[in-house]
Amino acid sequence: MIHRRTLLAAVTLAPLAACATTPAARPAGLRLATFNIWHNLGDWNARRPLLIAALKAQDADVIALQEVLEDANVGLENQARMLARELGGYHVAFVSTDAEGAPRRYGNALLTRLPVLAEKSIELDPLDDFRTALRLRVSVQGQPVDVVVTHLAWQDDAGPVRARQVSSLLSWLPQEGVPLIVMGDFNATQEDTGLATMTGPRFFSALPRGSAVTTLNPAKGHAERIIDHIFVESEFFAPVEAHIFGDTPTNGEYPSDHFGVAATVRLR
Repeated sequence: MIHRRTLLAAVTLAPLAACATTPAARPAGLRLATFNIWHNLGDWNARRPLLIAALKAQDADVIALQEVLEDANVGLENQARMLARELGGYHVAFVSTDAEGAPRRYGNALLTRLPVLAEKSIELDPLDDFRTALRLRVSVQGQPVDVVVTHLAWQDDAGPVRARQVSSLLSWLPQEGVPLIVMGDFNATQEDTGLATMTGPRFFSALPRGSAVTTLNPAKGHAERIIDHIFVESEFFAPVEAHIFGDTPTNGEYPSDHFGVAATVRLR
């Protein structure tokens, strides 16, 4: 029998008591980006520099990546670690349902240049869909903030599964009142019943409805839909700006079969 397990041990790097903000502190801006990088499909050698350039242009404090692959069988290093090295100055956290030490591991990652206070991950219910969530607690001008990446079930009729995965994710997170951001490929639009908790009053989408047409790349054969999201807790954050990126080809090639979503939010 498979049991839910914590995939990465929590690592506390600084006492949270030391992270309290002062009343005079200015509201902190936080630059975010999420991108499904399509692992090594398509022409990876052509896509790799485009992906680096697209992410570098966002200058994000935290980057959420989905479909991250490392595969020793084909000489592919962990793509998140490669991107962190090329971008410079980022801490990398990676999670996979594949065992540590396996030659091929596929999963999600978070990159951040902010101080990391804690790191943890989990397999989401139902376990047979092999989905994960990864959390970093970072310090934003002394204020602890939890940032999560996930990638949910893809089938059109999997709304109930996505709802179960969202419930599993939110119930796993610490209930300490720390501001929360959840980013990733949710494989569903905001209208999907499986995302009802994320589109309710607790969160807002950093990319408002109607501000973009699609995050799926039509040039790669996808129907136009916005399924990549940055959900931000309304109580703690105010929106500043958001946009799609990676949506312009270079010599006919794109960074991925998705477009990225970038946003700036401000701590209230």
